Amino acid sequence: MKGPSLFDYMKVGEGVEFGRFDELEGKIRSILQENGVLKRKVGELEGLLEQKERELTEVNEKFRGLNEEREAIRAKVDSLLELLKDIKD
Repeated sequence: MKGPSLFDYMKVGEGVEFGRFDELEGKIRSILQENGVLKRKVGELEGLLEQKERELTEVNEKFRGLNEEREAIRAKVDSLLELLKDIKD
């Protein structure tokens, strides 16, 4: 005697198996939806990061310019102090 075929098993467990497939499908859809949300969030964060990097570059350039200006003023003040020292002596 031949045992039950795969088709027979599918008939017997049809309700249970399709329920599990529905559950898995729901989980996969949920994961895909969350993945889409996370991809959009990553895009937003990458945009913000690029913006902050540009701002940082601008601030660094301004800081460099102010540093150079400070050094120029310091050199001028030192020069003037030397002149005053020469006048005093």
